[in-house]
Amino acid sequence: MNVAKFRPRFPWYGADLQTLRNFIAPPRVDLPTSERVTLPLDDGDALTGEFNRISGGDAKPLVLLIHGLTGNANSTYMRVSAAAHLAAGSNVLRLNLRGAGARPAKLMYHAGRSEDLAQALRSLDAPHGIHAVGYSLGANMLLKHLGEGAGKIVKAVAVSAPIDLAGTSIRMRAPRNRFYHDHLLRQMLADAHEPPPGIRSIWEFDDRIVAPRNGFKNAADYYARCSASGFLDAIAVPTTIVHALDDPWIPPDAYTSRDWSRNPRVTPMLATGGGHVGFHEASHRLPLHDRAALRFFEE
Repeated sequence: MNVAKFRPRFPWYGADLQTLRNFIAPPRVDLPTSERVTLPLDDGDALTGEFNRISGGDAKPLVLLIHGLTGNANSTYMRVSAAAHLAAGSNVLRLNLRGAGARPAKLMYHAGRSEDLAQALRSLDAPHGIHAVGYSLGANMLLKHLGEGAGKIVKAVAVSAPIDLAGTSIRMRAPRNRFYHDHLLRQMLADAHEPPPGIRSIWEFDDRIVAPRNGFKNAADYYARCSASGFLDAIAVPTTIVHALDDPWIPPDAYTSRDWSRNPRVTPMLATGGGHVGFHEASHRLPLHDRAALRFFEE
């Protein structure tokens, strides 16, 4: 298994500054005017998205971007990626998962709600197919969807995917991640529809909200049935997984202990550094994961 040496850009040294860079000093991203897209779901709800169109038509596959936990179509990393793919000549759809963005929903998205993705993409006009990029929780959802059947997706990239949800939940509760944990939990509770009182951890949120509202026995059952690690062997389209071994949220074991040769269609791109959806390198202004996706989609 190859692990590439990562050289961070000054002053974003270390996993935490790599992770927090877009929050501390978000880059300015100018995108063309977006079109609001609504993609219906079978239960009468819908996903929305922001569609950015290049001039001169759509001769390439549509690039679909799927955000992470507490993110949305306008998250900084989504806008940076959209600008890069637009510059390369692709139309881009920045997807809002169920309940994200401005559209309320009684059922929230979660790491395994791949059925929403499959249903929404059925009505999406993509004559040249779809190149999909998922980030964090959205990356786990994307990988699970690919393992269940890719539909219109012909290539995919997963960035900082928590492919072992149980291990990630334990890591997030570690004292060194208290700031991240509490920040995410506050946003999750704010987004939840009538959350029960007294929830003090993301694990409790998953156990008391996500699991019962989605037919899982408890948090452990949810993690076991929805972790992307259980779906990687079934992926049938070319897929690249970009991950930093110093990711402060995700333990590296799920990546380093896996026999990646079991499915030659899935290629890990592991780096010594980069944090969580960071990858701000010394020699490039564009993050490593965006450059990897551009190169992979052009191959």
